[in-house]
Amino acid sequence: MKRQLHSGARWIFRLRGIGIAIFLSVFIGWFLGFIAAAALTLILGQNAVILAAIFMVLFWIIIVLAIAEIYARMAYNRWFYEFTPDNLKIEKGIIWKKYSNIPYERVQNVDITRGIFARIFGFSSVNIQTAGYSGYGRGMPMSEGYIPGVDIDEAEKIREFLMKKISKKNSGL
Repeated sequence: MKRQLHSGARWIFRLRGIGIAIFLSVFIGWFLGFIAAAALTLILGQNAVILAAIFMVLFWIIIVLAIAEIYARMAYNRWFYEFTPDNLKIEKGIIWKKYSNIPYERVQNVDITRGIFARIFGFSSVNIQTAGYSGYGRGMPMSEGYIPGVDIDEAEKIREFLMKKISKKNSGL
């Protein structure tokens, strides 16, 4: 059965969306800002430049928040994980879908982390480290099995479940 992330995880996606929107607005918005400023000064006159600047800043804030919310909802609604008898399946992505299968036999360690937003909204992130995987996401090392928003009790159950799988695998040595 596919499971969805904790509802508080939407804040992770919102903050990521704000970052993306600010990044895009810096590279695209300056050009549109000049055009809008020129149009407003032509329409309102030379004395209304301050009013035009205030209007542009408010418009920019609304656009950034709208993009962040759209991104957060789409990313949250398209992030699933499932524990099958043999592996963990992760499905995520808005435009480019990524499907990951992590066999339990490759799992080396399971870490649970709770950042400031996770503690505020009551969820945890689960990092499932596997043999032979070394990936980087946004300049930081990431585990192959990263689940960004799971209920605190569910995160502990996931860790116990995977640690039992690991101990069964290593008991024959």
